[in-house]
Amino acid sequence: MESFLHTKWISTAASIWIQCTGGASYTFGIYSSILKSSQSYDQSTLDTVSVFKDIGANVGILSGLLYSAVTARRSGLLSGPWVVHVAGAVQCFVGYIFIWASVVGLIGQPPVPVMCLFMLLAAHAQTFFNTANVVSGVENFQYFSGTIVGIMKGFLGLSGAVLIQAYNTICQGDPTTFILILAITPTLVSFLLMPFVKIHGTTSVSEKKHMNGFSYIALIVAAYLMVIIILQNVFVLPARAQIVAFVVLMALLASPFGIAFKAHWDSGRPSLETSCLMYDPKPMPVTEYDGVQEQGEYHEICGEPDQAKSVALSSDANLSDDQDDKVFDLSRAMLTADFWLLFIAMICGMGSGLATINNISQIGESLGYSTVERSSLVALWSIWNFLGRFGAGFLSDILLHKGWARPLFMVITLATLTFGHLIVASGFPGNLYIGSIVVGICYGSQWSLMPTITSEIFGVRHMGTIFNTIAIASPMGSYIFSVRIIGYIYDKAATGEDKSCYGTRCFMVSFFIMASVALLGFMVAFVLFIRTRKFYGRIVVQRLGRSS
Repeated sequence: MESFLHTKWISTAASIWIQCTGGASYTFGIYSSILKSSQSYDQSTLDTVSVFKDIGANVGILSGLLYSAVTARRSGLLSGPWVVHVAGAVQCFVGYIFIWASVVGLIGQPPVPVMCLFMLLAAHAQTFFNTANVVSGVENFQYFSGTIVGIMKGFLGLSGAVLIQAYNTICQGDPTTFILILAITPTLVSFLLMPFVKIHGTTSVSEKKHMNGFSYIALIVAAYLMVIIILQNVFVLPARAQIVAFVVLMALLASPFGIAFKAHWDSGRPSLETSCLMYDPKPMPVTEYDGVQEQGEYHEICGEPDQAKSVALSSDANLSDDQDDKVFDLSRAMLTADFWLLFIAMICGMGSGLATINNISQIGESLGYSTVERSSLVALWSIWNFLGRFGAGFLSDILLHKGWARPLFMVITLATLTFGHLIVASGFPGNLYIGSIVVGICYGSQWSLMPTITSEIFGVRHMGTIFNTIAIASPMGSYIFSVRIIGYIYDKAATGEDKSCYGTRCFMVSFFIMASVALLGFMVAFVLFIRTRKFYGRIVVQRLGRSS
């Protein structure tokens, strides 16, 4: 049992559970109305608070730096990903507990900057959970990086729907109690499971079938959540049925631990087949050619599983400090054009997508959607977000093995995002259901593609810091689109004492602007694709082809 609890499989299952509760920022639409009314905010002020939520949830430089620092230590009390989880759990509890206290009147109404600080702190916890789980996953499964990032990011995307099911079951429509749940649940889950999230040795080519098991569970959970959300939207489910549905959901979420046990059991069974392990005797990337970074040479070791593993580990132990110095750190990465192309593309893709979910409840209200329909849209967004995150990682791995550079998938999704914004702008009956599907999937895909591309171009060593720096593009874009465009245009059109706006005029111009921005992102991503075709063709495809 002790050996089972210290495997990359149990680490993955524990990370999945933390991810399932770590995306509280995606549920902002559930309690945004009570926050607005209890604090007497107008739409621009509410959007300002939501932008600080976005800054906290996406500016993960501190989490990346902390992860690099604690995982560089080979031993010691403050070493390992668990330190990053502790930092996230503390921030989560402190931030949400003060928001809850403000809404229920336990403390006096705080000034707007103070509320922004509470929201920033609460959401900032997400970057610590996400960095610890995603980067540990990539280090444990380097040759299926797109798939593992898709799984981790996918479950983070599903977390909004999972938490909303807790809201429907426990809170029974009371958003103030839901804020209290957001303070307690992610904190408790992280503290309980963080000791199991660790970085383990080398990667075996036989691991793909067990990773597919995690993928199947993710798809089943997403399908189940979608069915439950639709049923809740069509029928009024009695409390007993809601409890049963929630218990079934918890059982499904427990199944990754079953996959972990099976993987551990299979690894301990004697086999006549040889085990092939891929390892890189040099950190990647180490050289450049034609403006494209080239990684180290990968070798394949075949033999009995234990023998192959020991050879690979002994080879890794021979890495010199001089080789480590050649790995891209943040400052060196920021001197490359690829870094800034990714950054600009993410402003266009992540920023406009985040602005959509932040305002989806108000958009639905302006178009005459009921309260239940608006709550369903927020919950369903988590499903589409998941499909984008999971699907982009999984499908881009397949395309990569077929010889296509991974940025091509980013080009396709940003082009599709343009049409999604146009659908939202149109205002025809039911447009939000269709538009939220398109925008949600395309937005989610960026969160899977960007970290994976970052790890491939700049290496895994400083991946946490680099991809979290690029992720700053998301709140930056959200501020521009939510406050300076959507909030400004909405408040200009709003009338009455409640400062509300009704009709297509409230958001149409804003989403035409965001459609144009998404088109710009498509063109920038296409330039990145052209620049990196040689890199992916010569290096990454060759490497992954050996592990397939």
